[in-house]
Amino acid sequence: MSMRLGPESGTIFVTGGAGFIGSAVVRELLANTDCRVVNVDCLTYAGNLATLSDIAQSKCYVFEQVNICDAESVRHLFQTHNPTGVIHLAAESHVDRSIDSAGDFIQTNILGTYTLLEAVRTHQLEQGQFDGSGCRFLHVSTDEVFGSLGREGLFSEQSPYEPNSPYSASKASADHLVRAWGETYNLNTSISNCSNNYGPYQYPEKLVPVVIDKAMTGQPIPVYGAGQNVRDWLYVDDHARALIKILFEGKPGRRYNIGGNCEKRNIDVVKAICNILDELKPLETLPNRETLIRFVEDRPGHDYRYAIDCRRLQKELGWSSRETFVTGLRKTVEWYVSTGGQDWVQTVSTGPCGSGRRGLGR
Repeated sequence: MSMRLGPESGTIFVTGGAGFIGSAVVRELLANTDCRVVNVDCLTYAGNLATLSDIAQSKCYVFEQVNICDAESVRHLFQTHNPTGVIHLAAESHVDRSIDSAGDFIQTNILGTYTLLEAVRTHQLEQGQFDGSGCRFLHVSTDEVFGSLGREGLFSEQSPYEPNSPYSASKASADHLVRAWGETYNLNTSISNCSNNYGPYQYPEKLVPVVIDKAMTGQPIPVYGAGQNVRDWLYVDDHARALIKILFEGKPGRRYNIGGNCEKRNIDVVKAICNILDELKPLETLPNRETLIRFVEDRPGHDYRYAIDCRRLQKELGWSSRETFVTGLRKTVEWYVSTGGQDWVQTVSTGPCGSGRRGLGR
C-alpha cells in the first residue's frame, strides 16, 4: 500500500452522515476542503436530516438514503459517484441497546462493514487499481474494543482487543475485517479508535444529552452505579478534524487512536452539566440541580475506565484538540439550551426511539 489521496478534494462518502459524528464530518468537509460529499445514511432512529439542515442546499453535498447492508444499492453508489474516499461511520452505537438487541449490531456493524469493503474491492478491480492506490477507506471505530483499563495506563494502537459488550465486540469484528481486507486485497484502508464524543446534535440517549435534558426540566438524573466509571472525553468537531486528517494524510494500513486527553468520572461530568445549567437557567424550585442526581442499577459488564494515548496522531499528522472539556461542555450545553437545539431535540425525539431504561439484560 503506497499512495495517499493528495489534495483535499475528490468525492468522499460519509456513511452515517446524518448521525452525530457523521454530520460533524460532513460539515467539516464542506467548510474546509474542496471535496464533494455524499452522505450515505438509511436514517435509523439516530440519523435525521434535520441534523444537516444548515448545509442541505450546498452544491457540493448529495444525500443518498441507502442501507450499507444492501450490497446492490451500495455497488450502485460506487458506480454512480466514483468516490475517492470513504469515511465509514454508519453503525449501531449505543451499548445499552446492544445488550437488548445484539442482532442489529451484528447486522449493521459487521455485515455492513463487509458489504462496504467488498464494494471498495470490486470498484478497485473495475478501475484496474491493483496497487493500493484506489479509494481510501477509513473505518471509524471505538476505544471500547480494547476493553476496560484499571486505574493506570492508556490504550495505544498496540493494545490487545478485549471487548466486553455486544457493541464493542461488533466493532472489534469490523476492525479485523478492515485490516484483513487491506492486507489480503491491497485496499487502501485505515482504522481510527476514538474515545467518548460529546457536542451538539448527539442523539438524546447518551450520557451528556440525557443529563442536559433531565436537568433542564427538573427531572431525576439517572447515574449508573456510583458514577465512578471514567471516560476520556473528545469534542465532536475535534474528532471530525482528526478523521479528515487521517483520510488525507494518514499512512495506508495505519491505525490511529483519537482522544481528548480529558479523563472524567461520570459523576463529575453530570455535576459539571448541572453547574452550567444552574448558571444559565436556574430553577426556582430547587437550590441546585445536583439534588436531582439518582444512582441507578449499573449496566452489565460496565467497563471501569477508558483512556487514549493519541501521540501517534499528534506526532505524525500534527493534530491536536482545540476544545478543553470546560470550553467544549459549555458550548454543548449552550447549544442544547438554545432554541435551535431545543427544536432539534424535539424533532429527533418524535421517532420510534422510546425513553425507557435499556441494557439490563433481562
